[in-house]
Amino acid sequence: MSTPHAGPARWQKGSERVIASTRVVDLVGVRYSRTDPAREGEFIVIRASDWVNVLALTPERHLVLIRQFRFGIDDFSLEIPGGVIEAGEDPVAAGIRELREETGFEGTGARLLGSVHPNPAIQANRCHIVLVEGARRQTETDFDDDEEIETSTVPVGQVLEWARSGRITHSLVLCGLLHLEGVLSGPAA
Repeated sequence: MSTPHAGPARWQKGSERVIASTRVVDLVGVRYSRTDPAREGEFIVIRASDWVNVLALTPERHLVLIRQFRFGIDDFSLEIPGGVIEAGEDPVAAGIRELREETGFEGTGARLLGSVHPNPAIQANRCHIVLVEGARRQTETDFDDDEEIETSTVPVGQVLEWARSGRITHSLVLCGLLHLEGVLSGPAA
């Protein structure tokens, strides 16, 4: 027979050690302990900069999408624009910058819709979701050295259907689309 308890215990953070440091992430071993029952261990945490994902809506209510090769899955991925937030950079400013660099689109009324933890079991960063409205292609792209991006605009309803059917599989893009659905179905829609 199990003993009832008040719920999960708060673990106490102890020492840390960097296991590996790369251009993109640091892999850190963090010691945690708890009492009742007493347990202790080293847990792996991935430390990365915060990210931003951009929901860019055109005046025609199309969503700006990008398609690019992703090394983690060894395949192409259909996504919304986004990237790393630079140290000290505001998430909305980062979203505007990433949208312009990756697609050449600019818009108005950029605002933060929400923030999520990509995978709190092993990651310490956040992904911020920014909405940009009135998006139009205004400038040339400015890709990073390893970026090759194809840009398209697709009606929002079609994008949401692709998300539901599994054509869009990037979890953070799906989080962004969930936030967008809330905005579109809310009182201001």
